[in-house]
Amino acid sequence: VHLIPVNPVREDGLNPKSRKRIMPDLLTEPPAIDPVYEAHVYCNIPTIAERSMEGHAPHYFKLVSVQVLIRHGDRYPLYAIPKTKRPDIDCMLVPSRKPSHPQLEAFIKHMSKGSAAQMDGSLSSLPRYPSHSLCEMGELTQTGVVQHLRNGQLLREIYINKHKLLPSDWTAKQLYLETTGKSRTLQSALALLYTFLPDFDWKKINMRHQWSTIFCSGSCDCPMRNHYLEEEQRRQYSLRVKNNDLEKIYVDMAKIVGIPTRQLRASNPIDSLLCYFCHNVTFPCTKTGCIGMEHFKVIKRHQLEDERERQEKKLYFLYALLATHPFLNQTVNRLQRIAEGKEEEVFVLYSAHDVTLSPVLSALGITEARFPRFAARLVFELWQDGKRPKEHFIRILYNGADVTFQTSFCKDHYKRSNKPMCPLEKFVNFVKRDMFLIFNSTSYYDACRRRAL
Repeated sequence: VHLIPVNPVREDGLNPKSRKRIMPDLLTEPPAIDPVYEAHVYCNIPTIAERSMEGHAPHYFKLVSVQVLIRHGDRYPLYAIPKTKRPDIDCMLVPSRKPSHPQLEAFIKHMSKGSAAQMDGSLSSLPRYPSHSLCEMGELTQTGVVQHLRNGQLLREIYINKHKLLPSDWTAKQLYLETTGKSRTLQSALALLYTFLPDFDWKKINMRHQWSTIFCSGSCDCPMRNHYLEEEQRRQYSLRVKNNDLEKIYVDMAKIVGIPTRQLRASNPIDSLLCYFCHNVTFPCTKTGCIGMEHFKVIKRHQLEDERERQEKKLYFLYALLATHPFLNQTVNRLQRIAEGKEEEVFVLYSAHDVTLSPVLSALGITEARFPRFAARLVFELWQDGKRPKEHFIRILYNGADVTFQTSFCKDHYKRSNKPMCPLEKFVNFVKRDMFLIFNSTSYYDACRRRAL
């Protein structure tokens, strides 16, 4: 029995206290921004079992559909620091090596037999799991596979075992699967599905290819989205130039590796350094010296300051609204069809990147969310009220925390309602109408061609 604590409701139907749920962090969170702590959170190394709020609802509510947007798991860097040895990470899957998972060995065997799967276009030529003794750039690591095997297992225990979302004889029509054309996103999706599905049957796996990292499909033409992205990039540059500590660190690191400072900055060293950090590998050294934890802390602290300013300046928010509308519109349309009984897709999985997840969180108004960690997951749950079957509600969860009432469209609802979720029509109205108010527009097409006030 899952009991949900609800504060007493006054006679006027209002709650005396906010019912926003705060997920306890399993690590003790320091009061000030600690770049090393934040980096550990970002790495998301599989250690302790995760607690989550997915699948919680009053007993008379029925779970109708679940849509999940994930970031791929831990990967090898996309950039190399020039004139240094690449981090020595093995991308072969070895079940006896940590971190591991009880189903890792079976997963490897199953992935090698995937010829019956339906894969869109170029996806069919991608490897189903990582397999290089020295990782290739951007390749999913064993840690990344294990992160999503754990995600799938956690979601299975809640949605399959408890809520019976999919029957044991599930069909391909009940799933909608979409991934970008990178091996790390395809492999992350397969790892999650392997431990999630009641029975992983290749014949029922139909993986669609999404060419756009913001999942805009056929609605990608949006000049103002590009304008706000350029403005946001200018803001980032301006903040970086003002940071004297950061400049000194770049100059020092450039001397160590023997290249111009500009070239080091262009090589995006934080991406590479995070790999060393997450895998507990010593930072690179040259004859001139070593890159150390102090370099890492200053760059990571600047990254965190940049995220904070990004929230305040709103340029990214305007970009995010236009970048994510096609994806959110598709999500809302599907939820409406399912609520009306016109659609069978009870489980939807989008496998994507930080540049997909981050604007979605921003557009929804979830400003308290951290930058998407490896294997982050954003879940949209659709529920039917058993007492009033025509009424449908949504819950939104980020990495297991209930963030429904952090969203801009449902922030005020919980003050007036005794139900622990948000009416579906509030989400629908936000996506179909309210997203465009800030642009003084009534449609996506118009907003894409008009400046915000």
